[in-house]
Amino acid sequence: MNKQLRQIITLFFLIFFAQISTAQDKNILPDWAFGGFTRPAGINPIISPDIDATFLDPMSKSTIHWEANDTFNPAATVKNGRIVVLYRSEDKSGVNIGTRTSRLGYASSTDGRHFTRKTEPVFYPADDSQKEYEWPGGCEDPRVAVTEDGTYVVLYTQWNRKVPRLGVATSKDLIHWDKHGPIFKTAYDGKFFNIASKSASILTQLKGDKQVIAKVNGKYFIYWGEQHVYAATSTNLVDWSPLVDDKGDLLILASPRKGFFDSDLTECGPPAILTKKGIILFYNGKNHLGNGGDKRFNGNSYCAGQMLFDKADPTKLMARLDVPFLRPMEPFEKSGQYVNGTVFIEGMAWFKHKWYLYYGCADSRVGVAVYDPTHPAAPDPITNEVK
Repeated sequence: MNKQLRQIITLFFLIFFAQISTAQDKNILPDWAFGGFTRPAGINPIISPDIDATFLDPMSKSTIHWEANDTFNPAATVKNGRIVVLYRSEDKSGVNIGTRTSRLGYASSTDGRHFTRKTEPVFYPADDSQKEYEWPGGCEDPRVAVTEDGTYVVLYTQWNRKVPRLGVATSKDLIHWDKHGPIFKTAYDGKFFNIASKSASILTQLKGDKQVIAKVNGKYFIYWGEQHVYAATSTNLVDWSPLVDDKGDLLILASPRKGFFDSDLTECGPPAILTKKGIILFYNGKNHLGNGGDKRFNGNSYCAGQMLFDKADPTKLMARLDVPFLRPMEPFEKSGQYVNGTVFIEGMAWFKHKWYLYYGCADSRVGVAVYDPTHPAAPDPITNEVK
């Protein structure tokens, strides 16, 4: 074999294996998925701690700096032509994650990128009917959506530093809230009342140009859970019944996958969306620290994924992304309370014909990424290049 032929054969195999490697590394989004989301240049983080903001705390009966330590894990919705973000804030009352008190701050924007904040929280552990579930840890990790008649529903974690419970509250203005308590308190005679429950993603859909809470098979529907993906239904948005299997245990819809970015946890994210292709659940995948994870991402890092469920049977998982559509890349997404890296998605709103996705950055800041459905280019989450 002459030298020129050997060079041609060698080049052929180099190109061949390079194409295989590229196909494995690139995240080619299927036609049902949302993407790509891009971080607006020079904007993030959009919300950071404010050491000057003060608030008369009902628990301590003293004035505290309620958002001095961290601001993260936001919910998002639209009201009166503005995006409103309800973000989790922590004071300096403790030394580690989970030991401080959390309250929800309020920020609004006319463009989804630049925000004006209220100086006091709008949702917090108060001297009210929920104090046994919310004192002293507070109110964490909200997800918010709105009904067609303009009632806002927030699902959040009530944290008394004993058992985290999903709670629900409603409002007409996103400022004044009626708390209704733990969502699983009455179902099955309280069977699931005292289990740890977090991260509820309520089903929504676009009607006209508005994202509203939807029903499936005549009932409201949520995906929820941290370790696995579970589900629950409701007729009134307040009292929820978890779906169970034939043994009466929680019905598992999806679980972590060995070797993938979601190898440790699959934690539900922003409100799910009913589309023509099916129901899309946005979720947070935690990568396993050891050999069980995806080696392309840091162990214990949180990246964002999507699952597709059957729109006629929302418990039937049909597909999911093998590579995250958003991962920690910026310095503020990899430094702070959570140094392994976090883009923790909780809020997404349809606004001026684009999707605005709001996420927690390393449990310390709030960031935004935007998806324009009319734009075909999608950034690759591994290389950050636009295909």
